[in-house]
Amino acid sequence: MHIFYGKAPLIAHLNSSQFIDSTIGFVPTMGALHDGHLALMERSLRENEYTVVSIFVNPTQFNNPEDLAKYPRTLEEDVRKITALNPEVIIYAPSVDDIYDGKPVSQSFDFDGLENQMEGKFRPGHFDGVGTIVKRLFEIVTPTQAYFGEKDFQQLQIVKKLVAKNQLPVTIVGCPIYREANQLAMSSRNERLSSNERNQASIIYQTLVHAKILFQNETIASAIQLVQQTFENHPLFDLEYFVIADEETLLSSNTKEENKKYRAFIAVFVNNIRLIDTISLN
Repeated sequence: MHIFYGKAPLIAHLNSSQFIDSTIGFVPTMGALHDGHLALMERSLRENEYTVVSIFVNPTQFNNPEDLAKYPRTLEEDVRKITALNPEVIIYAPSVDDIYDGKPVSQSFDFDGLENQMEGKFRPGHFDGVGTIVKRLFEIVTPTQAYFGEKDFQQLQIVKKLVAKNQLPVTIVGCPIYREANQLAMSSRNERLSSNERNQASIIYQTLVHAKILFQNETIASAIQLVQQTFENHPLFDLEYFVIADEETLLSSNTKEENKKYRAFIAVFVNNIRLIDTISLN
């Protein structure tokens, strides 16, 4: 097992002769690993000669200090899971100081408006934090390919934009959402849910599926109304947003156009725990 807590020794290791002309897959995580994370690693292991996994709870992408403080940190268990999957995976588990050199502040980015939709509206500065950490990690790891889950679809599109606008030499690979047995999208935040909350949270995906059926057969407005009424009638949940948007621009849509791909996005609070999900509509 190779585990590095500082960027300098990791960079030195990745610059050694064994990595010359080799492909490196990279899976950036914030830890509290679940099967969705492990699936990203498995794909990287299949498609690359080496795989690096980072475990770092990035403070600059949290606009809610309480959410940052309560975010699960399970490094010892995470390392055990990675080692059980494949002991050759290289782990980078830096401190905040190692990443930010004592100054944990974000750069400012222009993602051509992608950052202003959905998550960007409700989490000011979030995507500046995401752009900052992803860019720094790419500079440290210098991967051939990097793997991101589609649950954070807006983030996936923003990372692709980051790579394109900065001409970074890495291919971004989006991977399908992994779901629990009740179809709740896997998330590290799920660990904070009670068993009852976790069971009832199946309504999030069920509602997305119903909205998809309405989208295909009726109007966008009818799908939106269905979702709003569903959560108004469920006291456990507080709907923050439900949006049907163009997959490419992420701009919300009120009418359907041919030859465009649409996706539904949702954010819901369960006892102050924020859960997001998404589904392709066509």
